[in-house]
Amino acid sequence: MKSILSLYFLIAFAIGTDTFLVSPLLPTLRQQFHISVEASGWMIGAYALGYALFALIAGPLSDGLNRKKIMLIGILGFAVSTFLCGLAWNFWSMFAFRALAGIFAAFMSPQVWATIPVLVPASKVTKSMGIVSAGFAVSQTVGVPIGSYLATYSWKMPFFIIGGIALALFALILWIVPQFKPAAAGRQPSIMDRYAELLGANGAKGSYLAFFAMLTGAFAVFTFIGNWLSDKFGMNVSEIGQVFIFMGLGNLIGSFVGGHAAARLGGRNVLLGGIGMMAMLYLMLNLAASPLLVHLCFFVLYLVFGTVFPIMMALFQTLSSTARGTSAALTNVVNYAATTAGAYIAGIVYAQLNGFFGLTVFALLCCAVSIGLWVKSGTAVAIKRSV
Repeated sequence: MKSILSLYFLIAFAIGTDTFLVSPLLPTLRQQFHISVEASGWMIGAYALGYALFALIAGPLSDGLNRKKIMLIGILGFAVSTFLCGLAWNFWSMFAFRALAGIFAAFMSPQVWATIPVLVPASKVTKSMGIVSAGFAVSQTVGVPIGSYLATYSWKMPFFIIGGIALALFALILWIVPQFKPAAAGRQPSIMDRYAELLGANGAKGSYLAFFAMLTGAFAVFTFIGNWLSDKFGMNVSEIGQVFIFMGLGNLIGSFVGGHAAARLGGRNVLLGGIGMMAMLYLMLNLAASPLLVHLCFFVLYLVFGTVFPIMMALFQTLSSTARGTSAALTNVVNYAATTAGAYIAGIVYAQLNGFFGLTVFALLCCAVSIGLWVKSGTAVAIKRSV
């Protein structure tokens, strides 16, 4: 069990590094491809768009297939697509390769979340979700900064290395992960039937909308962190990478304490209170007058984010026991749809509405909407039971 969770941690690390890597590289890639600020956000949005569109199909299909085979196909395609990003020669080629990487990640990532409740006892699901979430956090703490430093020599190098890591993960999946046969033999429900079952669960629709609202604001801010730090403080790529270390460290700590915080304070209180704290922290970023205060604000912000994220992921997996792949895929679709929306909105707001301040106000409003939707859905009340 430990070996599989360790492998899942590494998969999350590789996918997370690839997902977040482009943000600190935006100033460099913007100059390399001679594109505008508004267009540059789509180098992040392309990956998210490819993921969001194909996960809608990949998730329900995986519920009726062997999940290990889906994992292998996904990680191999992800490795090749990421390597090709390092060979991109203009904006549109980078857009296409990033979208292709997102498509293959859509087949891979949901299987990790969906198999955790099958592999571990119910009492350890949230802790296991936290371990996988920590992989994403470490990708910010270690993977993205290392990629940023490597990019000072060549922006292509990080993509080549991530592609190589993904190929190694292909071999580990083949060796370690067991076969996951479909829960029921014979005729499988259609894709629409699986979504109908999942979204018919009490409060499911409101929960996914609340998740989307929170993440849209978060990713809108995240997309232009590199530009903001470059414009306001004159930071170069390696200095921006140092800020991402603090963000990832906060996220990492939060990933491990989320389950404990929910047990002590109540899942509902941690979720709603955490989103409220994030709203205030977004505004506080504008008061940061020095790089040191910027580091501190981002650390606390992502500490809170890392605390609430595993709680939400565990909750979504309780909505249906027969459509876990669909649930995991839809959760990730919402995640990357929010990334796409956030990246698109961020380019407009940053360029037209007072730069980074406008983004933080937008993120605060998204958090307020998210809290309202969580309360209205009623699922926040059940978090304590589910974690």
